[in-house]
Amino acid sequence: MTRSTAPEAGLGPAAVGNTIAAGPLRAPWWRGPKLRKNTELTILLAPGLIIFVGFVLIPIIIAAYYSLYGDWPGFGPLPGSPGFTNFRYAFKSAAFIQSIEHTLYFTVASLVIQGPLAIGIALLLNRKFFGRTFLRTVIFAPYVLPPAITGIMWYIMLSPGSFVDQAFKALGLGGLVQTWLANIHLVLYTNFVVLTWQYLGFGVVLLLAGLQGVPNELKEAAAIDGATPWQVTRTITLPLLGPTIRIWAFITVIGSLQIFDIVWVLTQGGPGGASSTISTYMYQNGVTAGDFSYASAIAVILFAFCLVFSLAYQRFALRRDTRGALTRAVG
Repeated sequence: MTRSTAPEAGLGPAAVGNTIAAGPLRAPWWRGPKLRKNTELTILLAPGLIIFVGFVLIPIIIAAYYSLYGDWPGFGPLPGSPGFTNFRYAFKSAAFIQSIEHTLYFTVASLVIQGPLAIGIALLLNRKFFGRTFLRTVIFAPYVLPPAITGIMWYIMLSPGSFVDQAFKALGLGGLVQTWLANIHLVLYTNFVVLTWQYLGFGVVLLLAGLQGVPNELKEAAAIDGATPWQVTRTITLPLLGPTIRIWAFITVIGSLQIFDIVWVLTQGGPGGASSTISTYMYQNGVTAGDFSYASAIAVILFAFCLVFSLAYQRFALRRDTRGALTRAVG
């Protein structure tokens, strides 16, 4: 007791009051919670940031630099002086414009056809019935396959006289048999059917996950009030599924703009460029033709398309879905 009160024995009332008002001592800055938090964030974010800079930002900058030089074969000194010749040539090229049109076709068709199909199948598989788990597995299984394997498999089945032709003949539809991958009027649609077979399951599973967040109480209350199943779906389920649909649309558009592997394995953009995309056009001019500076320009254009769409979509479509999400998560 003497030791605890001894320091205060020689102090006046004012001094004691000042000591009490000063409050508890703060920890040194090198031991404070702010430094600890910053250290944790640095340790956790540094590996991902290094990978992002090394494998995303730096290659983009290098590609943009090489795109300013013409007729560079990928090795040796860069010819001439920098300029925008490759970009001007690209937008004057009928083949490049055609590849943009095909890419936009895949993008719009994916939204218009795959979207409603995925929503309808997800609503169906969200109901309880015998064999639901098996059907979910069957629909999602194609998405698990590597795109190159999918392309090879369908290339074999679509070859003349192969599985698809034999299936049509067995059903009495032999008159509908076509050269699926050689008909310039049909090859684009054939590629889209294969793409839909591959990626439809991803949309279904994503929407099924979104449907789990729709409260059953709302649907039951609407049913008690006399709403039909279609009215419940239209006024309750689909609006609450909106954020998931918008995320699916964003992923689908970005994937469609960059589509390459399946189209390349099936047709290599042919015949005669009838199924070319921006990515296949870039590959043909870069790897096949050896004009890496021009291919770099096409890569920069494709990157610009994806970046502009991403920023615009984030600003006008996803803003209300993500507003405050980061703040709530950190807080």
